[in-house]
Amino acid sequence: MTRVIEQFAEISANYELALVDLWGCVHNGREIYPAAQAALQAFRAQGGGVVLVTNAPRPAAAVQARLDEMGFARDAYDAIATSGDSAQEGMLMGAVGRRVWHLGPAKDDSFFTDTPDWLADQPPVERVDFDAAEGIVCTGPFDEMNDTPEDYRGKFLAAKARGLKLLCANPDIVVDFGETRLWCAGALAQLYDEMGGESLYFGKPHPPIYDLARRVAVAAGLRFSEPQIIAIGDGIATDISGGIAEGFDTLFLTSGLAAADFGPDPAAPDHARVEAWTVEQGIHPTFAMGRLR
Repeated sequence: MTRVIEQFAEISANYELALVDLWGCVHNGREIYPAAQAALQAFRAQGGGVVLVTNAPRPAAAVQARLDEMGFARDAYDAIATSGDSAQEGMLMGAVGRRVWHLGPAKDDSFFTDTPDWLADQPPVERVDFDAAEGIVCTGPFDEMNDTPEDYRGKFLAAKARGLKLLCANPDIVVDFGETRLWCAGALAQLYDEMGGESLYFGKPHPPIYDLARRVAVAAGLRFSEPQIIAIGDGIATDISGGIAEGFDTLFLTSGLAAADFGPDPAAPDHARVEAWTVEQGIHPTFAMGRLR
């Protein structure tokens, strides 16, 4: 049974490391949530470590720059692990070939240009037109404000016929940008799979990003044991499912994508609705709360 709590401080002393989702937990794409920032600062002040684990299809440096622009305090976290970094590692290792077609907006160009030093000795990956591609790298729709997965069905039929693999740099299906719900790369990869294509995933809930999160935590000087890690997020099928699969305790934030299912006040979920909904999903978080605070 999932225990509903009011504040992270009720349980935080039991953990040494928190793996915290960004979008929907720390910000909404436009604004930082002050209470979430304060909760993470307090956790670090008592000796805990925080790794921000995001399905953003961009390198950690680009995500950090965006957080700085939004005013997120550097003392609220220790390190960042992104789906972009994990997927970039797979791409540079040749997971979908060396000549790839990029399906995604121009803002994700850093995925191809910001190569980490430790992968600099890998053979180069070249972006090419679709007709010349050996594989697809998907970071999202070209026009994320207007496109839907169905807009790519024709292209995916052609890709499937050629046996192209699709590397998905962001397994999220949707995300809320302020009040607008947007399709993510995960929705495109899901459609490609349904059509009989093959997609490779590197973000939550899949193991590669958790391996990366552990590595960046160690590199940041954090000390932790596996039983004292908690995964925090608003995505039941990504943040929570992935954390459970890794053996972590989990904290589900109900004010995110599924907020309407838990009552009229996103900050105060109805306990009975939380329990019924998690039973329906077949995924049982250790804890739940409205917003991170």
